[in-house]
Amino acid sequence: MCFSPEADLVTGIVVSGVGIDALRRAPDRRYLPLAAIPLLLGFHQTIEAFAWWGMRGDLPRQVGETATWLYLAIALVVVPALVPVAFHSAEADRGRRARLVPFVVLGAAVAAALLPGLLNGGGGGEMACRYISYDAGVGYAGYVLPFYVAATCAPMLLSGSRRLVLFGTANLIVVGLLGWLLARGVISLWCVWAAVSSVVIDLEVRAASRVRAGERVMAPG
Repeated sequence: MCFSPEADLVTGIVVSGVGIDALRRAPDRRYLPLAAIPLLLGFHQTIEAFAWWGMRGDLPRQVGETATWLYLAIALVVVPALVPVAFHSAEADRGRRARLVPFVVLGAAVAAALLPGLLNGGGGGEMACRYISYDAGVGYAGYVLPFYVAATCAPMLLSGSRRLVLFGTANLIVVGLLGWLLARGVISLWCVWAAVSSVVIDLEVRAASRVRAGERVMAPG
């Protein structure tokens, strides 16, 4: 979510490039879900640009409505389901993996709870001043929000990577600040944070790739 279609498009292209790099550098299959997150975020931002243009009348209304539906589908269903799975898959320590399982279940439950709003046609969006105001299409969305945040933010705090733990701590603070700005109708800067998050994930995947390369060099024979 960003403050203009142009910002969405530029951010989407840049973040997608970061995502392609992360996927290319994934050391093995365990890291693929994590490496795919930046590419998903880049696609997500690009889709919102079309939602903006449809709402402004620059594109056919149907294009904007389809883009809005896809945007909500990723935000409400794909992201809460994928993020905890990605961190669980990339975690090497068995004990930490076990502690991440409840968040995998929670993410799937959140996605299932929000899916009806997409299926019944209740979800949608409309332009505000510097953001698009989205409606999840279910009256209980506000009650699901804390579980959404827990499913998508907490896994980083349980990671064995110091970089991810530090970023996870900063993420909680920034998510609160961006939510506060959006709730007061000031501006949406989620796209900026999506770019930062993507770079951090790319750095984590690169670090894992270097470690794996070093292990291969040191392996006997």
